[in-house]
Amino acid sequence: MTATTSTASRAAEILSRPVTLNGLTVPNRIAMAPMTRMFSPGGVPGEDVQAYYSSRAAAGVGLIVTEGTYVGHDSAGQSDRVPRFHGEEQLAGWAKVAAAVHEAGGTIVPQLWHIGMVRKQGEAPYADAPAVGPSGIRVDGTEGTGRAMTRADLDEVIGAFADAAAEAERIGFDGVELHGAHGYLLDQFLWERTNRRTDAYGGDAVARTKFAAEIVAAVRERVAADFPVIFRYSQWKQEAYDARLAQDPQELEAILAPLAAAGVDAFHASTRRYWLPEFEGSDLNLAGWTKKLTGRPTITVGSVGLDGDFIRAFAGEGAALGDIDNLLDRMEREEFDMVAVGRALLQDPQWAAKVLGNRFDELKPYDPAALKSLSR
Repeated sequence: MTATTSTASRAAEILSRPVTLNGLTVPNRIAMAPMTRMFSPGGVPGEDVQAYYSSRAAAGVGLIVTEGTYVGHDSAGQSDRVPRFHGEEQLAGWAKVAAAVHEAGGTIVPQLWHIGMVRKQGEAPYADAPAVGPSGIRVDGTEGTGRAMTRADLDEVIGAFADAAAEAERIGFDGVELHGAHGYLLDQFLWERTNRRTDAYGGDAVARTKFAAEIVAAVRERVAADFPVIFRYSQWKQEAYDARLAQDPQELEAILAPLAAAGVDAFHASTRRYWLPEFEGSDLNLAGWTKKLTGRPTITVGSVGLDGDFIRAFAGEGAALGDIDNLLDRMEREEFDMVAVGRALLQDPQWAAKVLGNRFDELKPYDPAALKSLSR
């Protein structure tokens, strides 16, 4: 990707500004997006994971959002190679990751994750654990092998997220991100197609948000008042790319307002292409609307610096370089506050340094071989 002198100077000026998320000052506007890598056998992040994140921080990424890491609930995940955020050995590994990122000059938050009805029966790390969700319904509309959550289940999961957040603060992380996107557990409650409950946790948008808001509130109670709580959400789901939580800004506000009131400090609005407007009649993308409706800082994401969305990567396809002029225009207008970069940072740990240092000619297209190793 080549860039004009104007673009290069704008990138350095706009993206290098510090930003504050509650009590955390992030040194610039670039975040590393959470991406599941499955290089943590036994759920324990090792030295290769430390190097993976700290190398990006050393090259100028201001905020590392880790890959999704399972909270301490047996049904939270379905792989023994995805890191966990509970257990003595697992947390000791994460403490070293946080320390390495800090030493490299960056800040870091773990993404706390429960996959809900996505879980398949018999999978590790806890083979006997059932899939659970708001109504026992998968994103594709089938019932699968799971079940609807009881009141006791709800309390256990709320406690698991709160415990994980408290541990994150204890072992030196700078905040937490709650994974409420892409058709996983919290998102299954938010979406009307997977949430068919008739109790206080189902019904209209406000009621469907109740469970996620209670998790936010429980987390907020367990951490310091200035400890940032970020909430990631999306319209789309892994098995339903055209899904929408909200058809218009009013519906979106009904979902976001209770989360903000419960204690969310910043929202991470996940889209596949950041440049697309979210609703008719406005150029604002999802992060832009989120900031407008809540007043909270927002993080945008979606094919930054690349031509083509990440869905193609699932099929083993690469992606050509794309320009970031549109991104800079939107940031200059303060449509959103930070940008999360995914595949471009998988391809090149030095991506931030190259963009901030007018080295656009050194950037390379995305090669799906980057998924096979942490060592790039």
